Amino acid sequence: MKNFVTIQINFPGGIISHGDLYNILVAATQAGIPHVSFGLRQQLLIEVAHSASVHFIAELQKLDVCYEKDNEDHPNIVSSYPAEEVFITNTWLSEGVYKDILDWIDGPPRLKINISDSNQSFTPMLTGNINWVAAASAQHFWHLFIRFPKTNIIYEWTQLVYTNDVPKLSKAIETCILDHADQFIVNNKVNGEELFKLIGTDNYIIKSAEHPAVLPSFNLPYYEGLNKYNNKYWLGIYRRDELFNINFLKDVCLLCLDTRIGQLCSTPWKTIIVKGIEEKDKSKWNTLLEKYRINVRHAANELNFQVEDNCQKGLEIKNHLVKALGNDDTRTFGLCIGIKTRKKSEVFSSILVRRRPLIKFFGIKLFHVYDILCARDFNPNERTGFVFSRGNLHFLLAEQVRRAVWAFYNYRLSLDKKDTGINTSKKDKQVKAVAEHVHQCIHCLSIYDESLGESQHGIMPDTAFDHLPADYCCPLCEAAKKDFREIKKASLGLQTI
Repeated sequence: MKNFVTIQINFPGGIISHGDLYNILVAATQAGIPHVSFGLRQQLLIEVAHSASVHFIAELQKLDVCYEKDNEDHPNIVSSYPAEEVFITNTWLSEGVYKDILDWIDGPPRLKINISDSNQSFTPMLTGNINWVAAASAQHFWHLFIRFPKTNIIYEWTQLVYTNDVPKLSKAIETCILDHADQFIVNNKVNGEELFKLIGTDNYIIKSAEHPAVLPSFNLPYYEGLNKYNNKYWLGIYRRDELFNINFLKDVCLLCLDTRIGQLCSTPWKTIIVKGIEEKDKSKWNTLLEKYRINVRHAANELNFQVEDNCQKGLEIKNHLVKALGNDDTRTFGLCIGIKTRKKSEVFSSILVRRRPLIKFFGIKLFHVYDILCARDFNPNERTGFVFSRGNLHFLLAEQVRRAVWAFYNYRLSLDKKDTGINTSKKDKQVKAVAEHVHQCIHCLSIYDESLGESQHGIMPDTAFDHLPADYCCPLCEAAKKDFREIKKASLGLQTI
């Protein structure tokens, strides 16, 4: 039995009042809490000992702070506001629009809501149940994606919705889904059109979308450090262990007050961002970082991992992979690597490392192995993918992840070949047409995919397995070419990521 409780405090959209946060941190200090963290849905997470939890909760109630204890009945609303101005430019979606929508949402939602600009990939777009994506070509209108709870079904509505109706329609969708749970939850035959028939659309300002939403390719910006934008600065702070010292955060709040910064932001990368730092105040922020010895220049290949909230085992796996990829000097730009250790958790990822036990005995899980899954087109906003490698032992994990990373870049090279109009031979085109299979090593389960090749070994995409040299061997265990077997991609299974 764990000896602590987890308190979750939602800051809708990741927008945090420094005054509210400061008061919460003071109460946490009184309860003897040394640090806090931020979650994947931009919420504040506080672990407090059972013995101190009663006093701490009483203080939160005095402050009129909404919280949840050891559950998530009301998930936080995710928004791309932290990236506004900093990573997002040339958009109609302004700070005021974000705040209007968040203010108009009636009460804490029971389903997950995401509010995203279409011109960014910093914030996950489709990890909610009700996902709003700003229309690029129609100001104040939104695309709507419904990801039905506990299914792999994403439905894109054919209508655009006016900004003022986003909160009201979100509430109507939530109510309808929960009131008809047998129809819309845990139902892989769910029909999005039936949902809107039940809701009705007469009371909303909508118009037909001219074309489906175009979601951007994933390209994670470097979100750490003190950086200039326009005529001001923004500061991004990442912590390797995901823990933020409470005294440090209290000083951040006080410095925001002193320098007239109205708020700070939490991000889906479990970091904080302070925007609007004036040139004259830059030295104050540097002094604060020096006071607490805060490092703000981690390697980029460490920043593109997503780990479940409050997951020490996930952090251990992440640190192992970061070290291994760093030692090999492996490029990971353009990728998001997720770590999943819990059956029901959801992690935003291009490549997912899933830890699972081989044996379950009266609730005890033994002998863990690792599956590596890839999102379709390696786009983390896609919900389905394929098994790249299954049942890996821990000592094989880093190499298999590295091979999945290589597969991503091979895939990108194949797209570049198409875009530049490079001709392929008739024989190559035939390979593309029939390459619904891969060849798998019978010893370590490594995969050779003809469509991806192995450019790191001089084997270009679309090279048929039969055309590989006779001395080709498995890059991982060095098994001979004859020890590979042809297997259909479908037999590896489509997996939810």
